[in-house]
Amino acid sequence: MPVQPIRLFGDPVLTIPAEPVTTYDKELRVLVKDLTETMLDAPGAGLAAPQIGVSLRVFTYDIDEEVGHLCNPVVAVVGDEEQDGDEGCLSFPGLSFPTKRQHHVIATGMNMHGEPVTIDGSDLLARCIQHEVDHLDGILFIDRLDPEQRKAAMRAIREAEWSGLTPPAVKVSPHATGGLAL
Repeated sequence: MPVQPIRLFGDPVLTIPAEPVTTYDKELRVLVKDLTETMLDAPGAGLAAPQIGVSLRVFTYDIDEEVGHLCNPVVAVVGDEEQDGDEGCLSFPGLSFPTKRQHHVIATGMNMHGEPVTIDGSDLLARCIQHEVDHLDGILFIDRLDPEQRKAAMRAIREAEWSGLTPPAVKVSPHATGGLAL
């Protein structure tokens, strides 16, 4: 499966809530494989389908040598403990900022075959799940920053060598969403 170009900050597909997966077919399996290969090649801890231009509720992750994926995730917070640490994103190459997240979450959803999956995550896995589900909701990690950090992030983005690049063409899909929610 080919590695796909990663959409960068400024691409509208990153700020639009993704459509639910409704068909668990070969096209979805190809999407999951493309997401996984692209994430591993980058390398990254996680990658959501909108980051490769497909507005479907699917993400992949690679935490502590465990590679997996989840379709149509629903996240429940366990406890009220938070974690604070630097967080980056493949759609913001080379940038990271202190971002608060919940310490422990449980995500439920389906795998690429339509079978139920539960992921119980703490620390980095919890951060990754929350980050990727945010992508599926059209929320970027910089939206979670405090005002001072967000101002610094926007300055760093404007100064980044990748800032303002033209996004690649949108992938077309035979699914009802046409591959996008646009």
